[in-house]
Amino acid sequence: MSVEWLAILMFAGFFFLLLTGYPVAFSFAGTAIVFGLLGLAVDAFDTRLLLLLPNRWFGTMSDFTLLAIPYFVFMGAILEKSGLAEALLETVGILLGPLRGGMALAVVFVGTLLAATTGVVAATVIVMGMLSLPVMLRYGYDKELAAGVIISSGTLAQLIPPSLVLVVLSDQIGVRIGDLFLGAMIPGLMLSGAYALYVLGVALVRPAAAPAIPKAARDLPAKVLARRVLGAVIPPVLLIFAVLGSIFLGIASPTEAGAVGAIGASLLAVVNGRSSRKIFWDAAHATARLTALVIMILFCSTFFSVVFDGLGGQRLLTELLTRVPGGYLGFIIVCNIAIFLLGIFLEFIEISFIAMPLFVPAAQALGIDMVWFGVMMAVNLQMAFISPPVGFSLFYLQSVAPPELPTGQIHKAAWPFMALQMVVLILVILFPQTVRWLVDLSAQAQLHF
Repeated sequence: MSVEWLAILMFAGFFFLLLTGYPVAFSFAGTAIVFGLLGLAVDAFDTRLLLLLPNRWFGTMSDFTLLAIPYFVFMGAILEKSGLAEALLETVGILLGPLRGGMALAVVFVGTLLAATTGVVAATVIVMGMLSLPVMLRYGYDKELAAGVIISSGTLAQLIPPSLVLVVLSDQIGVRIGDLFLGAMIPGLMLSGAYALYVLGVALVRPAAAPAIPKAARDLPAKVLARRVLGAVIPPVLLIFAVLGSIFLGIASPTEAGAVGAIGASLLAVVNGRSSRKIFWDAAHATARLTALVIMILFCSTFFSVVFDGLGGQRLLTELLTRVPGGYLGFIIVCNIAIFLLGIFLEFIEISFIAMPLFVPAAQALGIDMVWFGVMMAVNLQMAFISPPVGFSLFYLQSVAPPELPTGQIHKAAWPFMALQMVVLILVILFPQTVRWLVDLSAQAQLHF
């Protein structure tokens, strides 16, 4: 019992360091060192377990799947920093402008497309907040509707492939990244569709809250508009279909498709005259920073898990989770509550390395489908990421919001979209085929060919 309590104290100490603002990677490593020494002092930890670390670290560095991270990040960074994402949003806004709620629908549509290219929530929310929020407010949109549609649509980057969340989750739960990508497509489009239906509903019930864009603001000659569509909308859409289609059809691995996407985004920037040495440097720098962050946290979390497991913590948690009242359903409820609460305070990378190693053994012991489990967790993170008062997407929008949109209204704007996300999460839990259908279809097609 003393050993198990030491493991519990280790986990509590880790969270205490996180709440103090200490970097996540160093929190992992620091608690591992301290409690490893304490375990050694009371003869509760076998130091020979540390010999596992080099093999695990080398295994991480040779994991071909993780190589997809820098490629997808670089692809999104190029589209963002070159202004191609800005041109896409402006053009779609003009196309949908005649409709009531058309600009909000454009945000949902472009948010879905950007989610399929950037894979990073912060970039998507900030870009759409800078470009579309002032326009919607200027033309009389309800402030809460405008803010809510931006933070919710921007957060789709958490779920829609090639989401970095799914890349990291595939490594942590031990399933093929292609299966996770396929499994997340329908839930991701369900969320996108729910947001669009909500916008149309608001426009129908309260027309003044979602007006059409005045004709003078969207009046372009047909040739000019056609040229903008061909230059700003069609190429990014084709790039997305090329990247995701090659993965889903089994033509390329996610890593190979990511490399093609990075090259394709670079070529689009060059062809459109939006490239420069600074743009490529900034994109490479952003890619290097995020990739280094993921690898550093992965290394330190591996150190933490070895010590935690050596103190009996993993065994204790697996026993507790598999004995939760309600069995299978009770475990699912506990996991979703835990992920939601963690998602309010932590980024998805930290959650993946903290929670997944704890939940996965119990999920496997209960015979849960791990592809469905991973996608369900990603859908849950959508809700946590926009949850007041500390949802990360709220802060991203606050950083670019004009003075006439106070923080309180941004937080209030999140509630209807959280309700929509909750509905989709419940549907995914009740109907696992929303995740499994494309995965099973792909498996059957591969067997046929």
